[in-house]
Amino acid sequence: MNTIQPKEVEQKLNQGENLNIIDVREDEEVAEGMIPGAQHIKLGTIEERASELDSSKSYIMVCRSGGRSGKAYQILEQKGFDVTNMEGGMMSWEGPTK
Repeated sequence: MNTIQPKEVEQKLNQGENLNIIDVREDEEVAEGMIPGAQHIKLGTIEERASELDSSKSYIMVCRSGGRSGKAYQILEQKGFDVTNMEGGMMSWEGPTK
């Protein structure tokens, strides 16, 4: 599994990199704040909504602690997507949220 540290994601965003971040948490979790620019697709809908994603792009998967995003990673990887899991999830995120 490809992984990335939250600090590295924050650095890339601060450097102006255009990252495709997908937050797979539930609505009430996302309401508490998510990484600016992230797209919200709940884990339970990721398989059916995969057609909304561009298979030529890379995606960083995010959840609360890294477990659910790991499941989303596996689903999308099996569909041929280039995915990376953010280790520690939002519990380890120290950057800004929206």
